[in-house]
Amino acid sequence: MASFFKSKTFIVLLCAALVAVIVPSVLSAVGAGFVVRNAVNTLLSPVRSLFAWIGDGIGGFFTYFGEFDRIRAENDELRGKVRQMSDELYAARVAEEENEWLRSFLSLRREHTDYRFRDAMIVGRESGNYATVFTLDAGSLQGVAVNMPVVTERGVVGAVTEVGLNWCKATAVIEHGSSVGVYCERSGAVGIAEGTYELRSRSLCRVNYLDAGADVAVGDRFFTSGLGSVYPKGLYLGEVTRLYTDEYGRGMIAELTPAADFSALSRVMILTAYESAADAPAGETEEAA
Repeated sequence: MASFFKSKTFIVLLCAALVAVIVPSVLSAVGAGFVVRNAVNTLLSPVRSLFAWIGDGIGGFFTYFGEFDRIRAENDELRGKVRQMSDELYAARVAEEENEWLRSFLSLRREHTDYRFRDAMIVGRESGNYATVFTLDAGSLQGVAVNMPVVTERGVVGAVTEVGLNWCKATAVIEHGSSVGVYCERSGAVGIAEGTYELRSRSLCRVNYLDAGADVAVGDRFFTSGLGSVYPKGLYLGEVTRLYTDEYGRGMIAELTPAADFSALSRVMILTAYESAADAPAGETEEAA
């Protein structure tokens, strides 16, 4: 825009405008006759019309850009309100999830009044372990110790296997080498739930040492038996999805789908204390293994 006002075109138009304004005034001042004034005005009329049109155009141009700036400011304001609303919706969703977690947490505490919990967030997962080793944001400063059970409101996740000052690591029940004494809720059949290399990639574990004639069926639910002292009795572990015969021991093996969804876990509860049937404290080694 600034270059236009410096151009030859603008200078020529300016001179023409001055002529269109000044010449009639001069003629009128010196008393020129009507015929002369009429001729001059007739010749200059198109020039005046041109400059009137240009003036209207320039006015419209600046009006347009003034309106454009106003609309842009309104859009910026609307975008700010949308961002604010999005932030409020996100905060409301987080609060709802937090409340849902607290409700399930309190429900579990009401069911087991002797349990003492420590809420923890999963802050890391070890690569190459099929999401079966988790790092939690609670450690010895928060009263966490090795072999404490890790659970959710749905059931058993695993147990603490390493502890730092403000962090710990938990190993899931589907990890190879993990073992839990369990019983069938419906029939009372007992066995040992163990993790294997073959099953952990499918987030499964299996119950070994079931009698060949054990009353166990697909769909039965297994709970911790309380044998040893890592897990108290009565924590839900998982559901039977497959049964087959142990080709070596001739007993029955039940594959379980654990209640915990290991791939979606974000928060867990560490069971820091409980009263077992034998009054054994939490944190000792599972003898049934």
